[in-house]
Amino acid sequence: MRMSRGQRYLAGKLNTAMNQFRLNPYAKTIQAVKAQHAEAWSEQELKSRSARLRQQAQGGAALSGLLVEAAALAAEAVWRVQGIRLRDTQLAAGMAMADGQIAEMQTGEGKTLAAVLPLYLRALAGRGAQVWTFNDYLARRDAAVMGPVFDYLGLVTGCIQEEQSWAERRQAYLADITYLTAHQAGFDYLKDSLVLDMGELLQRPFHFVLVDEADSILIDEARIPLVLAGAAEVSRSGCAEMARLAASLRLNQDYRQDEHGRNVYLTDAGIEQAEARLGCANLYDSGNQEQLARLHHALHAQALLHRDLDYIVREGQVLLIDEFTGRIADKRQWPDGLQAAVEAKEGLNIQGGGMVRSSITLQHLLSLYPHFCGMTATARASAEELLNTYGLRVAIIPPYKPCVRIDEAHLVFMHKEAKLNAVVKEIAAQHRTGRPVLVGTASVEESEHVAARLQSMDITCQVLNAQQDAREAELILGAGKLDAVTVSTNMAGRGVDILLGGGDPAKHQAVCALGGLLVIGTSLHESSRVDQQLRGRAGRQGDPGASRYMISLDDETLQRYGIGAELPEAYHGLRQVEPLESAAIRRLITHIQRVAEGQNVEIKKTLNKYSDLIEQQRRIMLSKRTSVLKGTVKTELLSRVDQELYGRLCSVYGEATVLAAERQLLLAKTDHCWSAYMDHMFAVREAIHLESVGNKNPLDVYNEQAIEAFAKLEEQVQRAVLEAFAGVSLEQPHLSFSPEALSVPSATWTYMIDDSFLASRVNLF
Repeated sequence: MRMSRGQRYLAGKLNTAMNQFRLNPYAKTIQAVKAQHAEAWSEQELKSRSARLRQQAQGGAALSGLLVEAAALAAEAVWRVQGIRLRDTQLAAGMAMADGQIAEMQTGEGKTLAAVLPLYLRALAGRGAQVWTFNDYLARRDAAVMGPVFDYLGLVTGCIQEEQSWAERRQAYLADITYLTAHQAGFDYLKDSLVLDMGELLQRPFHFVLVDEADSILIDEARIPLVLAGAAEVSRSGCAEMARLAASLRLNQDYRQDEHGRNVYLTDAGIEQAEARLGCANLYDSGNQEQLARLHHALHAQALLHRDLDYIVREGQVLLIDEFTGRIADKRQWPDGLQAAVEAKEGLNIQGGGMVRSSITLQHLLSLYPHFCGMTATARASAEELLNTYGLRVAIIPPYKPCVRIDEAHLVFMHKEAKLNAVVKEIAAQHRTGRPVLVGTASVEESEHVAARLQSMDITCQVLNAQQDAREAELILGAGKLDAVTVSTNMAGRGVDILLGGGDPAKHQAVCALGGLLVIGTSLHESSRVDQQLRGRAGRQGDPGASRYMISLDDETLQRYGIGAELPEAYHGLRQVEPLESAAIRRLITHIQRVAEGQNVEIKKTLNKYSDLIEQQRRIMLSKRTSVLKGTVKTELLSRVDQELYGRLCSVYGEATVLAAERQLLLAKTDHCWSAYMDHMFAVREAIHLESVGNKNPLDVYNEQAIEAFAKLEEQVQRAVLEAFAGVSLEQPHLSFSPEALSVPSATWTYMIDDSFLASRVNLF
């Protein structure tokens, strides 16, 4: 329902009043900033003031006492370099972030400029400030745009990119302000935990990070651990056979899925068929555990993972699709057994596996920073989770201009065919007027289906999905032009503003006259916050715009959460093409989405319980390793355990050489043993669902095994060091060991945690 002129006027007045109320905490500080009259300062004075602030901060002065002058300097630098005056709302957002909060600012309100103040203030201390962006493109873009502002203030800006050399990355980390993705920060941190010399360290101690797109990185990415993996052989035997067996099994006869489609398990009939095909008497005997695990992976791949929805196949490789963005998930895999099962299902060569060397979640990585904050356009829906998980409060910053976007009620259809027909019809009708349309779909398959329908009607459209991820920024920039039709999976292109008319003032007015950008969503996500992200692409900076979701009752999310069982009898078998006019069904859909959101929060809590103990153990091992690396503790292992061998080695090579070798071996063997431990615990987590058969709490079993295995680690490290020394030949001219003894991982990727076994058992915890 469209608002009348009078309603829009009242909404604007109310918005203005709310703006003033929300800005009150920072109103006096903003006035104090303006009272500095920085516009009257000469360039030399401005730069000398910045140098003096830096000296004060590095001398131990409280940053809160420097805030007003720092804000005046930052705002004036933006004006002199960029020609943009920071608005009160941007200053308020910057101050909220300087206070350690998440600033929620609507799309187009200038978050990148608002970030200048907290970054500048924290960088003054000389210990580095980082910005975590959503992808490499945004890191590169923001560093290039904002670098001159920081340079004007006497600070150095760096940027981390995937293809950079060690020297380039090291230089970027030493900069005052460094732009990079959270994954890059995590990978480099894990690599640093494996160096054999202090001079090989990339990063300096963490100090401050500002998380851009904070909800996506801290909520959506929370259950994806960063994994450092080294090359290892994966067993290829039986993968193809298991894929054929899984494909022959029948749903609801040989196997069943849980009510939300996250887990799959064999029935008695399926067990009998599998045992007959595999030639084993009892599939659940301990001796058949490996076969059972491979079969479970194959069945999971066959029943629960779908091509062009969960992954695509490109150049003979399985590439995962990020469920929240529709993009290719860079360097992400499933755990090796499941990855191999999907490759076998698709008839591909099984790729070489990877042995887990170390791992950390983004939640634990963030906890290593003494100071952090964030910004995003959609945080309030997750405010409670952000506070409980990270201790981050959400500061809602009102828009500079009232948002006049019209968010229309969902149109609900009985089936997908009716929905897609209506979507295409609506796009065609809007396109005839020249109004730009952005369509958000749930999958690659659906986006290409919509695009094909449009092209058959001679409607030119741009398709932005996981198949064309490299061009996403270029494509999304044009989505607001006259006649533009853009079909996108979920939120691909996030972080790039859609300018009405493509930035041309005359065309901007023309698009405004047509009602602005129309956003159409074709499927609801499990999180209403992600749906709101799509709506937020329209209505930038007070521009007109509209959004509407056109969904069907057989969409995957609604089916997964059992809407069929909840529908009134009158709707069973109904195939009408018109949208349903039922408030009760809309309420049911809202309820289902809330249930899904609640379950996902519980799943993340459960997964965190599995990673918390491992993270504590990792920090214990890293602390011991760092002491050896820095030489702050004397090892003296060989002299204490085998004095005779120690004496012989010292007489041939010298005591200093032997002690240096012992130090190197301790570092390498610590890494090897920790790697074996991590690989073991990943395997335990994959198979832990079987423990529920014995009415045991899987988490308790997992923790018991982790504690027991960890207790043996130090002894294993020492034994490995002594064995390496015992194998040394005194005939060789120099004390040296095999390359394998001192090797470090050479490959990295992220694993998608396989939570399917855990999700249906959340109630156990």
